[in-house]
This record gives sequence, C-alpha cells and structure tokens, in this order.
Amino acid sequence: MLSITFVVGLLFIGMMSKGMELQKELDGYQQKLEQLDEQLEEESQRTQEIDDLKDYMKTDEYAEEVAREKLGLVKGNEIIFKTEE
Repeated sequence: MLSITFVVGLLFIGMMSKGMELQKELDGYQQKLEQLDEQLEEESQRTQEIDDLKDYMKTDEYAEEVAREKLGLVKGNEIIFKTEE
C-alpha cells in the first residue's frame, strides 16, 4: 500500500511541475499576444496617418505648398524680398 501511495505522490508531483511549466509557457504567449496587439494598433494608426497624408497630397493646398517651397514659385500679385547673406 505504501508503494502505491509513493507512486501516486510522484505522479502528482510530476503533473504539478508540468502544469507549472505549461502555465509559464501560457503566460509567455499571453505577453507576446499583448505585444502583437499593441503593435497592430500602432500600425493601424500609422496606416491612418499615411492615408490622411495621401488625401492631403491630392489637394490644391498641398500643390501650392510644394510649388512655393520646392520650386520657389509665387502667385502673380506677390512680391518676393530676399536678404543678402
């Protein structure tokens, strides 16, 4: 009878240790899932920002801004003053 109790005890201890290992593994997967959810949210926000910028680039305001800053163009009734460096 004592040997049966001993074997059952060993099996119980083995199952408990395996259960703790599995719980640690599950906790690791849960943490990874949370990180991936956070990354997904960041990428969704980034995608929205890119879509907003793409829409802005289709406007006349953007075309005028680029013409002024990159090409140095002005409207017909504007006067440009330059300072000497």
